[in-house]
Amino acid sequence: MKLYYRVLSLVVGVLCCFSISQAQPFIKEINAFKQQDSLSMPPQNAILFAGSSSFRLWKTVQADFNGYTIINRGFGGSSLPDMIRYNDAILFPYQPKQVVIYCGENDFAVDPTIAVDSVINRFKTLFGLIRQRLPKTAIAYVSMKPSPSRWAMKEKMMAANLGIKQFLKKQKRTAYIDVWTPMLNDNGEPMAHLFLADNLHMNAQGYAIWTKAIRPALKK
Repeated sequence: MKLYYRVLSLVVGVLCCFSISQAQPFIKEINAFKQQDSLSMPPQNAILFAGSSSFRLWKTVQADFNGYTIINRGFGGSSLPDMIRYNDAILFPYQPKQVVIYCGENDFAVDPTIAVDSVINRFKTLFGLIRQRLPKTAIAYVSMKPSPSRWAMKEKMMAANLGIKQFLKKQKRTAYIDVWTPMLNDNGEPMAHLFLADNLHMNAQGYAIWTKAIRPALKK
């Protein structure tokens, strides 16, 4: 009987942990950031890169932007609701002078039926949260990239990029960074040699294009 209750307790515990993880996607990565910060807090007034896996996998980002202090808080295959959910953990503790955002592509991948306006409004919500808490912080948005594996979504992503660009034009201390155009070949399609085998994430050549596009928008 004691063994039965021990097994039952173990099963309940596992199910509870599973339920929490489902309710809080990417929570392990967020907790890892918190643990890292508790051991060595990044300096304030740095440049914060926040967003999805295209940032998370950018292992050379600090070296690529030599002369700038970069904090990389890309996590999982996050979408804009995930960034909104974890804004207190990944945005505000660092008091950055600039936030550079790459997010939105996964919103369409997770829900192909989602309207373009819904994704734009999600970005506006995130923007408003940052501007409210960090009113003097500059905000830059890196456009959604043209991935071969997601080329069927190109019309929606292009429309969302345009909508976000137009929104940012009306805001102070902002920048829109176009990485869509320089990643296309002469036929207007994604350059396949910029991507890993999954045709979604980039290799060093892809990140070299991003570095060239982003650098002029970074705050000194």
